[in-house]
Amino acid sequence: MAVSTIRVFATACIRSDRSGDLSSRRHYPSMPRYPKGVQVEENLMVKGSEAKALFSVIGMTCSACAGSVEKAVKRLPGIRDAAVDVLNNRAQVLFYPSFVNEETIREAIEDVGFETTLLKEGLNESPSQICRIQIKGMTCTSCSRTVESVLQGVQGVQKAQVALATEVAEVKYDPKLVNYSQLVEVVEDTGFEATLISTGEDKSKIHLKVDGLLTDQYTSLIKNSLEALPGVEDVDIDLMLHKVSIAYKPDQTGPRNFIQAIESVGSRQFMAMLFPEVGGRETQREEEIKKYYLSFLWSLVFTIPVFLLSMVFMYIPGIKNKLDTKIVNMLSVGELLRWILSTPVQFIIGRRFYSGAYKALRHGSANMDVLIALGTNAAYFYSVYSVLRAATSENFKSMDFFETSAMLISFILLGKYLEVLAKGKTSEAIAKLMNLAPETAILLTLDSKGNVINEEEIDSQLIQKNDVLKIIPGAKIASDGLVIWGQSHVNESMITGEARPVAKRKGDQVIGGTLNENGVLHVQATRVGSESSLAQIVRLVESAQMAKAPVQKVADRISKYFVPLVIFISFSTWLAWFLAGKYNGYPKSWLPSSMDSFQLALQFGISVMVIACPCALGLATPTAVMVGTGVGASKGVLIKGGQALESAHKVNCIVFDKTGTLTVGKPVVVSTKLLQNMVLREFYELVAATEVNSEHPLAKAIVEYAKKFRGDGECWAWPETRDFVSITGHGVKATVQNREIIVGNKSLMLESNIPIPVDAEDILAETEGMAQTGILVSMNGQMVGVIAISDPLKPSAKEAISILKSMNIKSIMVTGDNWGTANSIAKEVGIETVVAEAKPDQKAERVKELQASGLTVAMVGDGINDSPALVAADVGMAIGAGTDIAIEAADIVLMKSNLEDVITAIDLSRKTFSRIRLNYIWALGYNLLGIPIAAGVMFPGAKIRLPPWVAGAAMAASSVSVVFCSLLLKNYRRPKVLDKLEVCEIMIERL
Repeated sequence: MAVSTIRVFATACIRSDRSGDLSSRRHYPSMPRYPKGVQVEENLMVKGSEAKALFSVIGMTCSACAGSVEKAVKRLPGIRDAAVDVLNNRAQVLFYPSFVNEETIREAIEDVGFETTLLKEGLNESPSQICRIQIKGMTCTSCSRTVESVLQGVQGVQKAQVALATEVAEVKYDPKLVNYSQLVEVVEDTGFEATLISTGEDKSKIHLKVDGLLTDQYTSLIKNSLEALPGVEDVDIDLMLHKVSIAYKPDQTGPRNFIQAIESVGSRQFMAMLFPEVGGRETQREEEIKKYYLSFLWSLVFTIPVFLLSMVFMYIPGIKNKLDTKIVNMLSVGELLRWILSTPVQFIIGRRFYSGAYKALRHGSANMDVLIALGTNAAYFYSVYSVLRAATSENFKSMDFFETSAMLISFILLGKYLEVLAKGKTSEAIAKLMNLAPETAILLTLDSKGNVINEEEIDSQLIQKNDVLKIIPGAKIASDGLVIWGQSHVNESMITGEARPVAKRKGDQVIGGTLNENGVLHVQATRVGSESSLAQIVRLVESAQMAKAPVQKVADRISKYFVPLVIFISFSTWLAWFLAGKYNGYPKSWLPSSMDSFQLALQFGISVMVIACPCALGLATPTAVMVGTGVGASKGVLIKGGQALESAHKVNCIVFDKTGTLTVGKPVVVSTKLLQNMVLREFYELVAATEVNSEHPLAKAIVEYAKKFRGDGECWAWPETRDFVSITGHGVKATVQNREIIVGNKSLMLESNIPIPVDAEDILAETEGMAQTGILVSMNGQMVGVIAISDPLKPSAKEAISILKSMNIKSIMVTGDNWGTANSIAKEVGIETVVAEAKPDQKAERVKELQASGLTVAMVGDGINDSPALVAADVGMAIGAGTDIAIEAADIVLMKSNLEDVITAIDLSRKTFSRIRLNYIWALGYNLLGIPIAAGVMFPGAKIRLPPWVAGAAMAASSVSVVFCSLLLKNYRRPKVLDKLEVCEIMIERL
């Protein structure tokens, strides 16, 4: 029988149970038992399974109503996202039909108290793609908000997110209505420089350079040859660059096939190779840093002489006399020199601020560039007016502020240089992840017997699925794969955060980017390109850094009104001081020498304008999220952005699944009690022959144990089986060597009219008391034995629960296993509250009950049968190697199977969020204190005032300080108690 693949949604979980533990299949009696040879593929949320529904919601009056509707919907299992529009009385919901339907969503909204009608539904009738665009020139949140709103207004755009800190836009769009080139043009029309990063979320894409004369005929032949290959999705040829871009499915084809197809065209007159990479994101970041650095240096060339002329030389008698020499009327040499030197700074070096202000004002918003342009222009053009009046008057003594505008621009450029330098460090995590993949790999060619006949060094980008790679000691593993020969230890800390090297031998999985420490391995590539673990992790971290934390909405709302408010305060400050001076509101002695009341008022107004900094507010959250998620990734804790961080720091209750979470998840036979005289080997021969046809974890444990009774050289074939029957949730029956064998739980024996002796009852009670599963075996109607199977507790489980308790976090166990086993495990680890024999939907209900009681709940599970609860929880944590299932369902993915990472995730989220709070305190406090001082509040009493250039320097410093404050998170160390726990685990393993 040919092997087929059957996709099964998580709601029909594939684990079955006979005795009540380690499973949930018994909750789905209608689910078929697949025959041997059929491969079951677990897939929680298969691509294409997402649906969208639009509801009319009548009765909403304010944002609180919208919030209650959104909260009610999002607490349902299987909700991907929900957005509520109060003005139009609409609610749009993205959901997974395998978990929830439109009627359930409608009822949930009505339960909140609103009249609801389904308007539109669909299962992704129109396809969607995701592209990422690099955007240069954004200075604050008003810039990012402008770009985001413009993109949202494009027909065909379903969702647009713009991140100020990463300067990246992520756009989900319908390719039938709009393409990525148009989206790039839309961004550029807003006045920002846009560069396409990627065009699809899940496509693997490769760029090849073709040497040879590309005529129209040959171009068409090359394109047809490539499109004919299975798995090729798109081919684009750039004749100018001789560049061929191919989007493909890596599980069906690969780059070496493309090179072969291109070189086979014509009379082999073409050569194909990887297109040389230029201008990656890191290169762009370096160029931006270099640009600001050069701008700052050039500004110094002109600003330092202006500063010396204004602040130093005027106090040196000999030089002062020459500078005061009159040229025309009252116009002096010093004033003319300051004018000449400050003009290039204002209009050439400071051109970026004019450009940024124009872009913002053109779209009806105001940003930091508007404040800088207004402040510097006020100082510069007042100075121009002053010197021109001096040149045309015989008695007007001018007072210019040329040094103010020049020094303002210089200090702001210095601040921007330090800011981009620091922002580059916040994204180092992604750069380090991307650099883990080795540049080359050793490709092996094997004969039909598996012997190596050739070795060839190739670029790692040319690896295809099922390639056999040679990994020498000290080399990085070039691709996810399966060890087919050799044994070694592999350091996986760069991917999972696991410090201890992991032993690898034939049949073990390895992860691309990890380090082979000793021994040679032959690895068969299983996942390449965008499917690899490394690519998925990079994609996840990038998405996390794009996502906005809910707390950032506060900053976005403030920034919307911030600049207009500052301009109003600045004008009011100038007007108040000017009127006070004109009408003798303060003594003349307050006026600095060579300054009148208008000039003093102007300086106060400019200082207010330039000291206010919207950038610090805009960077407070995203920079901390970037660093926090990057640190988490380096420790094997993948946090899906600001929403997960904000929720995780509030967690005060954790719901644990048992199997695979608190326990190892791999059952093993721990003891056997025979009730009749027979050889144990013979007993297991018959039982294994019966169980080998079952896919149940307990069956596999029995078969594996039975193999121990055979020698290494013995044949692995079991005795022939007839009339095999699987009874879902109970056990199996079969005829082996003319004996009727029944293996299963107590209820199966009673249904089969097989008497259970008192001894067997006692053994069952004893095993259940020790958190073990008792499997009964009968032959020809007589009970012959009891097999005790246990799922061992994880070594760190008890200590982890104890640490959580010390953090004031309540731990609860919710499992589908029987009450006896559940209570025994809970008692052993120190969990007081237990819910047993719970179906997947009942787990989700229990989570909601806890939320309703006022708790912030995290669910820790394996991401398969726990998926409804993972989605329902405030924070879903998938424990275990980051599978596609776990990545889709959970908010936080724990790459290792250690429970310590639950503590690390919560502790890191608390530290990150405290850093966000500190950033906001600094940014808001800075403005709340700085603006009044700049406005002259302290001038009447203490004669303290901030000259505009000092205010500009302070403004630049505020953004830099917020970014550096976030960067301190890079020094994060997990709680020391976890290091002690790890040492204990190592000692236990050695023993």
